Amino acid sequence: MSPMQRALGSDWARLPRALQAHHSSGPAVDRGHMDITYPNGMQPMLGLLARLGALVSRKGQGVQTTVVKHMEGERQHWRRTMVFADGQALQFNSVWVPSGPGRLIEYINPHLGLEMQPALVGQQIHYCGVRFILQAGRLRLPVPQWLGPGVTRIVEVALDEQRFEMDFRLTHPWFGQLFRYAGRFTTSQSDP
Repeated sequence: MSPMQRALGSDWARLPRALQAHHSSGPAVDRGHMDITYPNGMQPMLGLLARLGALVSRKGQGVQTTVVKHMEGERQHWRRTMVFADGQALQFNSVWVPSGPGRLIEYINPHLGLEMQPALVGQQIHYCGVRFILQAGRLRLPVPQWLGPGVTRIVEVALDEQRFEMDFRLTHPWFGQLFRYAGRFTTSQSDP
């Protein structure tokens, strides 16, 4: 069972097929294109975050993106590759794990994660960041989002049986939207 399936519980059965395939526990690949945008003043912070394993520090329109996912026990590994128009490829990898009831954590490195709470809204998944997590051995230390770069919100919408759209936004209560990536993808099962 994938972390998203655990978090959604009985609502999982009501998800459109494309979103179930996107978040399935089996090996899967999403292929599509994303737009990545942020204010120019965010470049230094995004450079630091990218070195920690979070987000990417380059803008682009229609960036070719491939996401390869597989499970190891209760952990779902996400390997994202973005290839820009000039051929530069950037990686953004993470690991999703189940958390408390209705929640999951996305770790961007062994020590830093974001706890999120997904919910089914109509036929869409809406999830928001709850808090950052600092992992020290078996100890999980919660850090309120207002101490970090902002609040995360993600919306995923099925377009048909295999295609979906996603929209990720990082917004600060004082400075507004600091980062956004959004795109369309086709999901398919892959060989393990």
